Amino acid sequence: MRILALGGTWFLGKQIVAEALSRGWEVTTFNRGRSGCDVAGVRAVHGDRTEAGDLERLAAFGPWDAVVDTSSADMPPRDVLRAVRVLEGQVARWVHVSTVSVYKGWPHQPLAESSPVLDCPVDADETFGYTGPGGSPTVYGFQKAGAERAVAQAFGDRSVFLRPGVILGPEEYVGRLPWWLHRAARGGRILAPGPAGRRIQPVDVRDVAAFAVDQAAATTSGPYNVTHPQGITFQGFLEACLAVTQAAGKPVWADPDVLIEHGVTPWTELPLWRAQAGVWAVDPNRAVDAGLRCQPLVETVANTWKWLQADGRPVDHPRWAEHGIAPDKEAKILAALS
Repeated sequence: MRILALGGTWFLGKQIVAEALSRGWEVTTFNRGRSGCDVAGVRAVHGDRTEAGDLERLAAFGPWDAVVDTSSADMPPRDVLRAVRVLEGQVARWVHVSTVSVYKGWPHQPLAESSPVLDCPVDADETFGYTGPGGSPTVYGFQKAGAERAVAQAFGDRSVFLRPGVILGPEEYVGRLPWWLHRAARGGRILAPGPAGRRIQPVDVRDVAAFAVDQAAATTSGPYNVTHPQGITFQGFLEACLAVTQAAGKPVWADPDVLIEHGVTPWTELPLWRAQAGVWAVDPNRAVDAGLRCQPLVETVANTWKWLQADGRPVDHPRWAEHGIAPDKEAKILAALS
């Protein structure tokens, strides 16, 4: 197999490259060379995918059996469309990393691949879409839906769309799991979003990478919800954080209404928490049937702490600073709960 990884130097892209190399595949990566280092063993091509000339230079290195695109998260559909048009003649199959945010019903409703998707033109720029009053839908969701449409327009049944919710694991750049681990390590009373038994569905980056590489070699097509089929309760998640950090901490569970009353921002101040019923009700059975295998999330927690303890440093990213509640605000809420 000869594959092209758009990205390939950090977090999911890096794991996809490592997985493909471990299978003996020939891997070309394409990125700007600014975020992370090229993985040993790849043919690295540097350039900007928003520049037609750079894409045309890349195309000369083809053909490839598949492309796996992890680098379009912050790009408008028109930039994805540009890459698709230039590379279409050099790529047999396109595996596109998307998001559950493309669904009209997320995070309010349970979702399957048959659920309606947001509408966005294939040539939309970064201004298309809107964010609803409750934080849903989002501009991001519209943009990713348009990107999917751009790929599908060219590749049809040779395209695959991976729709993860939250990806965790070593080298995470967003900072969700690292924040909870560092908070657990501080110990004491820990503000925790109730109910304790609510099950969450984040998935390990290495499991997403393995599934993406599987799909690069497969003949199936269409969307796959890449979420953990078993998941873990929030209580189990925090217990795992406390266990690996060996901290003397105690979660103090607060009802969602109480957190909202105190102005806690969902998803960021308490990472992985949102009150809507559909946040963690995303059906992954189609992906499981196609070979998705997910390790227990307690292992993801342990491996991420091991990475952090080994001076793990993610690629610098502005989203890292968004996550986590300020200690004084947490203390004030905990005092009110006493």
